[in-house]
Amino acid sequence: MKNDQRPMNPTPSKDPDRRQSRRRDFIVAAGCGVFVALMVGMSFAAVPLYDWFCRTTGFGGTTQVAVTAPGDVLARVVNVRFDANIDAALPWRFAPAQTSVSVRIGEVVTAVYHVTNLTARETAGIAAYNVAPLTVGAYFHKINCFCFNEVRLKPGERQELTVVFYVDPALARDREQDDLDTITLSYSFFPVRQPRRGVAENAAATASGRM
Repeated sequence: MKNDQRPMNPTPSKDPDRRQSRRRDFIVAAGCGVFVALMVGMSFAAVPLYDWFCRTTGFGGTTQVAVTAPGDVLARVVNVRFDANIDAALPWRFAPAQTSVSVRIGEVVTAVYHVTNLTARETAGIAAYNVAPLTVGAYFHKINCFCFNEVRLKPGERQELTVVFYVDPALARDREQDDLDTITLSYSFFPVRQPRRGVAENAAATASGRM
C-alpha cells in the first residue's frame, strides 16, 4: 500500500505585509513631523503677521507709523483726547499734560505725557496704545512715539514723554467717518520684570546705597 503523501502548501510569507505596514507607519510619522514643524513655524509667524495686518488695516485701533507729514491740512477739526492708564503692579504716576486738543485733519501735533517713579528704587515700564473708535486706527498716524520702548526711571525721577501725530486727510473721504468729532489716544504702562541680581551684585548695590 503506497503511502499517499501530498505536498503541504507553504505558509505565505508575511514579509511583504510587514514592509507595507512599516512603510505606512513611516509615512504617517513623516506627515505628523511636517505638520508639527508647520504649526511651530506658523506660531512664530503669527505675531509679526498679525502686527502687519493691524498696522495695514488699523484693526483693533492700531495706529499707523509715518515718517513725514501728509502735506495737506484740511479745515475740518476733530477733538483728540489723551488717556493714561497704569498697571497696578507699576508704582508710577502717569498722566497727559493736556487732556484734549483740537486738531485740524492733516496737522502735525505734539502731545506730552508725564511719568513719575513713586518709589525709592529704580523701576522700568513699557507702554502699549490704541485709539478709539477702533475704525479710526487706519487714519491715525504717529511720526514719533514712546510706545513699546522701555522707560527706566530712577527713584523719584520724572520724565516727559512725547508723541507726534496727525490725522490722515483720507479720513475726510471716508463717508463712515462723517460724524466723527472725537478721537481718543490711550496709553497703558506695564512693568518690565527686572533680572535677578547675584549675591555679589546685591552686596555691591548695598554698599553703594542703591538697594
